[in-house]
Amino acid sequence: MIRALKTISFVTTLMLVVVINARAENWPNWRGPANNGSTDEKGLPDSFSKTENLRWEASLPGDGASTPIVWGDGVYLTSIDESADGVVALKLDRNTGKIVWKKLFGKGVRQERSRSNYASPSAVTNGKRVFFFSGSGDLAAFDLDGKQVWARNIQKDYGTFAFGWTFSTSPVLWNDTLYLQVLQRDVAVDDKGFKDRKNESYILAMEPETGKEKWRHIRPTPAQMESREAFSTPVPNEYKGRKELLVIGGDYLTGHDPDTGKELWRWGTWNPGSKEPFWRLVPSPVFGDGIVIACGPKTAQAYGIKAGGSGTLSDDAIAWVSKEKEVASDVPTPLFYEGRFYMLNGRKKVLNCIEPKSGKVLWSERLNAKVKLEASPTGADGKIYIISHLGEVFVVRAGDKFELISESNMGEAQSTFIRTPIVAAQGSLFIRANDKLYCIGK
Repeated sequence: MIRALKTISFVTTLMLVVVINARAENWPNWRGPANNGSTDEKGLPDSFSKTENLRWEASLPGDGASTPIVWGDGVYLTSIDESADGVVALKLDRNTGKIVWKKLFGKGVRQERSRSNYASPSAVTNGKRVFFFSGSGDLAAFDLDGKQVWARNIQKDYGTFAFGWTFSTSPVLWNDTLYLQVLQRDVAVDDKGFKDRKNESYILAMEPETGKEKWRHIRPTPAQMESREAFSTPVPNEYKGRKELLVIGGDYLTGHDPDTGKELWRWGTWNPGSKEPFWRLVPSPVFGDGIVIACGPKTAQAYGIKAGGSGTLSDDAIAWVSKEKEVASDVPTPLFYEGRFYMLNGRKKVLNCIEPKSGKVLWSERLNAKVKLEASPTGADGKIYIISHLGEVFVVRAGDKFELISESNMGEAQSTFIRTPIVAAQGSLFIRANDKLYCIGK
């Protein structure tokens, strides 16, 4: 009888472990396993704080806005290190928060008189290598044990970034290729960029094992001055059997062949006649239910574009255009989760739930935040997680009816510029508040 009870207990425990592991997912890039801000993670807490449901707290070498990525028992991210005058790549133990290794790979910490620093781009991994990029142009690959495999500097190889602001985009790993986009001004900005010729905006494809160039596609645009600048990240997408990289910036949304960089289609523009010269673009595109969302800059209108087109698209490709002023995003990339788009208007502190094909706004609700919200929303376990500049966290029920589940504050007294999305992976939430990283779980 005792032996039978022990056997039942063992089998029950084993089944529980299998169920938990089946739910656990990695978060290999800044927008998660589906490239849209969502995951199938379950069992995440509804409420938490620096004491409630806290698994661990880790101190980082410095500030940064890079999103933690999670693979197995490792958490990977970057931060500045003032003492080393550079950006460091970090691996933390997912179970304890202990720093496993720290590697200096980027030179410099910020541009003069800039609020942002060079630790804004997020890493990406395939479970064998982790790729880190810095706003200084340094790009490096490490194995999971922290050994540097290769390194190069994009500015040294292709020219200084021609941006008025601190450049940031995250590398993308897909199709056994490492991608990076540089959408910049065609003329120099102060001492940045070529002065004797035009600067080119481009998409770069590299071999993950060596960092060597596979191809570089030049992406033209009639946009002017700052409107050429984009701080977005390419999004891998597949629709009706066609694979493509979605790229937004320079007044246009484009789809590209991932094997060659060739432009498959182009839609624009939110800037008719390219008359507005100061519309830099931040939000990345997001795909869901046959629609690609393109957010206009500085809370201009948002557009739902029908996927699957070819060539230069006409207005027939527009499924819908937002009409309400609140349905817009200047910085956060929208979320697609459980059949709905969630667009965060960080300036007006309003979260919108949108029906993909029609653009119908199912609800539009203001969050009780004291400051702007610039981190992109995350969808997991039937909930949406959002964080403000101060570290105010809002947990909202996903679905066609608005329900605020909980509020908390994960920031420090000096927190003023938190922009990192909350990550849901391996049964936990990972919340970055500048130089602190919190792991939350039941």
